[in-house]
Amino acid sequence: MSALIVLAKAPVPGRVKTRLTPPFTPGEAASLAAAALEDTLQAVRETEAGLRLLALDGAPRTEWQQDFSVVPQAVGGLDRRLAAAFEAAARRDPGPVALVGMDTPQVTPDLLRSCLPTGEEDATLGLADDGGFWSLGLRQPRRLDLPALLFDVPMSTDHTGADQLRRLRAAGLRVRLVPALRDVDTAEDGEHVAACAPQTRFATRFRLLRQQQLDLPVRC
Repeated sequence: MSALIVLAKAPVPGRVKTRLTPPFTPGEAASLAAAALEDTLQAVRETEAGLRLLALDGAPRTEWQQDFSVVPQAVGGLDRRLAAAFEAAARRDPGPVALVGMDTPQVTPDLLRSCLPTGEEDATLGLADDGGFWSLGLRQPRRLDLPALLFDVPMSTDHTGADQLRRLRAAGLRVRLVPALRDVDTAEDGEHVAACAPQTRFATRFRLLRQQQLDLPVRC
């Protein structure tokens, strides 16, 4: 059976989406993060999988646990937390595993299905427009040296995705690229994603907050 992982941070004001402030307040940025997470969890719920795992930094909310097993994220950098999340899934499910973050609320079940490696490849990678990556899939994570694949890949750079792709290929893995997406990090990103996926909770919340900003009285 297959497994899907969502790597996420609890939307606490001041701890998430800090690059959205300004123009949004920390509380507003956290509400956008919550909406993005809920969109992502819903897309995963609508995708057939033997295991749905939420690797969470922070306290879980009851509604997030519907159809998900929740585990705390490991301590350390993103590379360590990615490896630990794959290890947690591999212990529960021996099949292919795909991991996504909470920064792409436009993700769909069709995209998630494409992230699960098949017998024709060993891994999948979804590159992000900012140079990172939004998804990573491994066909047989229990048989792989996860630290060798993930540890010390430079994270949060404009070449993280390319570096991760080189690491996978250097290990001899056959890699299939899935469609690139745009992460929501800035207000400009939010405008783009809300326009591309107007039906999402994120888009609804983003439009409401933008409208409230336009309706504010001008201070002289």
